[in-house]
Amino acid sequence: MPAGGVEFRPHGEMLSYEEIERFVRAGASLGIGKVRLTGGEPLVRKGIVRLVQMLVAVPGIDEVAMTTNGILLDQFAEPLKAAGLGRLNISLDTLDREKFVQIARHDELGRVLGGIAAVRAAGFENIKLNTLAIRGVTEDDVVPLARYALEHGHELRFIEFMPADGDQQWQPERVLPGEEILEILAREIGPLEPISQDGSHAPATTYRFADGGGRIGVIPSVSEPFCKRCDRLRLTADGNLHNCLFSAQKWDARSLLRSGAAEGALAELIRAAVRDKHEARGNDDGELSRCGRPMHQIGG
Repeated sequence: MPAGGVEFRPHGEMLSYEEIERFVRAGASLGIGKVRLTGGEPLVRKGIVRLVQMLVAVPGIDEVAMTTNGILLDQFAEPLKAAGLGRLNISLDTLDREKFVQIARHDELGRVLGGIAAVRAAGFENIKLNTLAIRGVTEDDVVPLARYALEHGHELRFIEFMPADGDQQWQPERVLPGEEILEILAREIGPLEPISQDGSHAPATTYRFADGGGRIGVIPSVSEPFCKRCDRLRLTADGNLHNCLFSAQKWDARSLLRSGAAEGALAELIRAAVRDKHEARGNDDGELSRCGRPMHQIGG
């Protein structure tokens, strides 16, 4: 989040849950089978458990997942599980309280760790911890976080720092590459070996320690972009469809939804966005540019 906070938008500009469900139904008709609720922070939206229930019930949707900062999971873990949420990704950049405040800009590390414990107790499996990798900031956190994930049976995923920060502090030299992270882990904990991902469109390259323990994921979005296997689309809370984090282009789904457009028209909008996906970070020249919107507005 930017240091100055976020700009709140009028409620009427946000898609209703019914509009989101209609859009997801159109996507499901085209073969989209997975939906992820992200943010910002999805758990702050009133009635979010009802949205999970609605999306789980859409024919053709195989899984509904969520990415969250974890602060509210202590109260939402059981309701989300009961609603049918399939998987959780939880942001955890450090186990050091002072550094946590520096990165997250809130002093809630204890609540996040409590939330992780709550989702384990609620029966969630395959919990993933998302860690932002920033040179000069998080090198010392790589090993403690990996040991924490190993101890609790979670997959830890390191995400290279991208030009999607609200404060626009990103610089190329601040990227801590995935390759360097793997070298740190191999040196301090033990050798790693890749896990086969034949046919996978997931952004992370996944490894396990050679002794068979743990799962470590690396999302090298800056040093080794994965555009050729990316099949993701993002629908923002205000109804714009994006086909890449790094593209400023968008498709207006809200206008279609509010004009009473048929499902076929929504499906054609989705097709148009997919047809216009580029192999090079959402643009034609392949150069790394700032994301069309900061991450707290478009989601991870």
